[in-house]
Amino acid sequence: MASSSLTHSIISPQSPISNQTPQTPSINQLRIPKSPVFSTQLKTIFTPNCASSAIDTISTDDTPIELKYPAFPTVVDINQIRDILPHRFPFLLVDRVIEYNPGVSAVGIKNVTINDNFFPGHFPDRPIMPGVLMVEAMAQVGGVVMLQPEVGGSRENFVFAGVDKVRFRKPVVAGDTLVMRMTLTKLQKRFGIAKMDGKAYVGGEVVCEGEFILAMGNTVN
Repeated sequence: MASSSLTHSIISPQSPISNQTPQTPSINQLRIPKSPVFSTQLKTIFTPNCASSAIDTISTDDTPIELKYPAFPTVVDINQIRDILPHRFPFLLVDRVIEYNPGVSAVGIKNVTINDNFFPGHFPDRPIMPGVLMVEAMAQVGGVVMLQPEVGGSRENFVFAGVDKVRFRKPVVAGDTLVMRMTLTKLQKRFGIAKMDGKAYVGGEVVCEGEFILAMGNTVN
């Protein structure tokens, strides 16, 4: 019934334009029935399929995209990280620490690039960062917390003692920036054991999380 009414309202035998060349009515000239379903369908038809449609979004920000996003801060740079962690290429998976609360937490980043040595095999046609390396990278951020004087670390080495409740939420691919937060939840200085909660993000979305147990010790032979 609504469709018939709409057709009649556009061109009618009694209409003054019936003997003229048919014209496409504007959306404001249509007598639209008050139906939410019909309105949704009409919007789908007349709205351009464009990510920056003027109908949906009117942006007044003319800032070029390359100037919109500030760089991550540097609290601990790569040279300082190398002084703290024993890892080296190709297994140093923290590029920068962007936040550090002594004895409490640290936030580190790993810039994932197609040049990372694991991509040729994982996988040749779809480069995805292995989940175990995400966990390793997070543990290294935890090592930055553990091996600092504020935590009573040995500043020599640390190893995994356990990983629990690890979940991978989304794949991490070449071009992503992995942002990892590790928070110390329990420390047994006598035994050199630390428990940490870890979460890793890409673009503000959690991609990996879990509970970590790390053990401090002397240089491993």
